[in-house]
Amino acid sequence: MNALAGDRPLSDIELEEQLAQKALDRGIAHRLWPLLRPVRARIAVVTVIEIVQVFVIFARPLLIGIVIDRGLGAAGQKMNSTLIGWACIGLAVTWAARFILGGFSQYFAGTAAITVLNEIRSRVFAHVQMLSVGYFDRTKAGRIISRADRDVDMLEPLLIQGPPQLLSAVLRLLISAVLLWAIAPMLLLALAGVVPVLILATIAFKRVSQQSWGRVAENRSRFTAHLVETVAGVRLIKQAGREQQNLDRYLRLLHDFNTSLIRGSVRSGWFAPFTGLLTTAGLTLILVIGGRGIALHTLTLGELAQSLFYVFLFLAPLQEFSDLFERFANGSACAQRIFLLLDTEPEIVDAPNAIDLSRLQGRIEFQDVSFGYHPQKGVIHNLTLDIAAGEVLAIVGPTGHGKSTLVQLLTRFYDVTSGAVFLDGHDIRSVSEASLRRNVGVVLQDNVLFGGTVLDNLRLAKPKATDDELINAARELGADAVLETLPHGYGTSVGPLGSQLSQGQRQLVCLVRAYLADSAVLVLDEATSAVDVSTERRIQGALRRLCEGRTAVIIAHRLATIRDADRIAVICDGRIVELGSHPELVGQDGVYASLYRAYDRGQPDRAMASI
Repeated sequence: MNALAGDRPLSDIELEEQLAQKALDRGIAHRLWPLLRPVRARIAVVTVIEIVQVFVIFARPLLIGIVIDRGLGAAGQKMNSTLIGWACIGLAVTWAARFILGGFSQYFAGTAAITVLNEIRSRVFAHVQMLSVGYFDRTKAGRIISRADRDVDMLEPLLIQGPPQLLSAVLRLLISAVLLWAIAPMLLLALAGVVPVLILATIAFKRVSQQSWGRVAENRSRFTAHLVETVAGVRLIKQAGREQQNLDRYLRLLHDFNTSLIRGSVRSGWFAPFTGLLTTAGLTLILVIGGRGIALHTLTLGELAQSLFYVFLFLAPLQEFSDLFERFANGSACAQRIFLLLDTEPEIVDAPNAIDLSRLQGRIEFQDVSFGYHPQKGVIHNLTLDIAAGEVLAIVGPTGHGKSTLVQLLTRFYDVTSGAVFLDGHDIRSVSEASLRRNVGVVLQDNVLFGGTVLDNLRLAKPKATDDELINAARELGADAVLETLPHGYGTSVGPLGSQLSQGQRQLVCLVRAYLADSAVLVLDEATSAVDVSTERRIQGALRRLCEGRTAVIIAHRLATIRDADRIAVICDGRIVELGSHPELVGQDGVYASLYRAYDRGQPDRAMASI
């Protein structure tokens, strides 16, 4: 599938189809059935209960008919109080059985639903974690959340509650038809004309409903995605004063959702009134034919009363089909989207015989590497660079010219378009992702902390470390002067995504985390840009210690942080235009020298723009 459909950009669902490299699967029954295997016994119990409840329901009109024909007695005959008493007890028993069985049905259906939905959520969560970084770069977070949350919830009526309820409705329809035939075939024949009309209407309703609720689910995902993006970027929205514009966009998305919801309701809302019309027509026929049967003495009053109950039991499922098929259509649309996500394969996977490397020396080689996030536009062009083990290499250059992309390629978040990246002579595509990430540590400008304390976040890098070991690492790195001044020291809660810490404090936690990981290769991508000047100076020595004994690649705008690097590479338009130590590059009086002089004058951005 191309990036463009004709001359228009891809919609969100078309983009998901492109990432999955397959179209939305409309026939998903064969994929849903295996999900029920762990709870088949409980679903069988629910099914049996529904069947028993159906027979309990049919006991009521039978008891009422007996009371009318035999208990009350004809004119001049004595009322049979004993029979009426037993019939009342029987009716009470049927009601009690209905409530008790209904409770058991809810229990078994509920536990089955929890088991199945949790399994689906676990599969979706595990699969999302396996997907490559490129998927998240191109997919809105809200759409992923919608798949794992709302869409999964909508599967319950489709998988657990719906089938037994559908079976109950069909049984009530069939049994009532048989009993009507037994009492008076003409009553059933009067209703027979309803059935073909119902079948045709049901087929049409299912087709229209599935399409309509598919659009509703898609539009719901869109405004959910926008909500998630707003929460993540609320500071930027406030700073830019874009609250009203952002609200207007959200309202447009809500309008699209409401419009699709209304259209779906309008297109499928005819089904319930239509079945109501069939019910009214059926009752009218029964009363006319039944009244004539009483007049001709071919039908008793009790049998007519039973027949009226059976007509309701015959026609009520017709109205229930409306709700059942609507839930099935909604659940099917959500299931299609969930399976589309599960069908999306990670772009970056281990080779069949991937090597699991132990501790590396840390030599890095970029050999004639080219790469582009989009086929039409490259970012890195035939780049060759050798970094010796234990060397500290700094990379500078304008924003968007490929500095951070090299980090993405080195950590294999993306694969090169051509050429190769080597670690200690091993093509990283032949190395297992786990051992690659274990040997290459990265500290980004925008690092993430997880909910918990500072110690909890440090322990992510070294799960078995004691509190004292974690604290000692922070002191060795020089981060203690800042972290120990927090309200509860290392026990301070960082808040969601580290929101209760300043950006500089978050960055220090990430630096300590990288120090604890003790990787052979360390990448610092703008790692000190969020740290104020005084804090930066305080940890310069610690950063030098952090780089000792390992290969370090430092990407920074603050040239003061890289002047002590062994070599400095200047990248422009995805190519290395200068390479050497700080004194060498300054002596060449080229791009780096201009950049450094501008930095001294406090105008590094202007120098970057001029490269």
